[in-house]
Amino acid sequence: MIRRERRAVQRLRDERLRDLGGLMLEMYRQDRFREDLLAERCNELLGLDARLHELDEMLAATRRRIPAGRCECGAPLPWGSHFCPNCGRPAGDSPVLACAECGHPLPADALFCANCGAAAGGDAEEAAAEAEGAEPAEEAAGGTLA
Repeated sequence: MIRRERRAVQRLRDERLRDLGGLMLEMYRQDRFREDLLAERCNELLGLDARLHELDEMLAATRRRIPAGRCECGAPLPWGSHFCPNCGRPAGDSPVLACAECGHPLPADALFCANCGAAAGGDAEEAAAEAEGAEPAEEAAGGTLA
């Protein structure tokens, strides 16, 4: 199935590359270049190249017979995942981010640890200042929270 997708992406890439060449030729003939259109088409080609590279890596891994990862809960771990999609445990030997206080795994954009409440990474005063700046709407409107 990966090989089939790779062939389809390769055909699409080749077609888009030919179209880009034809587009450039027509723009040259008419002496009217649209850089925005060229950039859009080139970005599409770069995306297709990135997908081809990803598929090639997946094929290489299957050739090397690397077994699919499994979490302790038994769920399969998708390629490149850092956490189990089923239970949230860190995938691999160490989590991507961990709380400095309790070691609980954290998402990359977390400001505070959901387990112990400590400021996550960086400067604790900076995280506390951001939290104070994001006061609830009722409190900002002059109301009180019960």
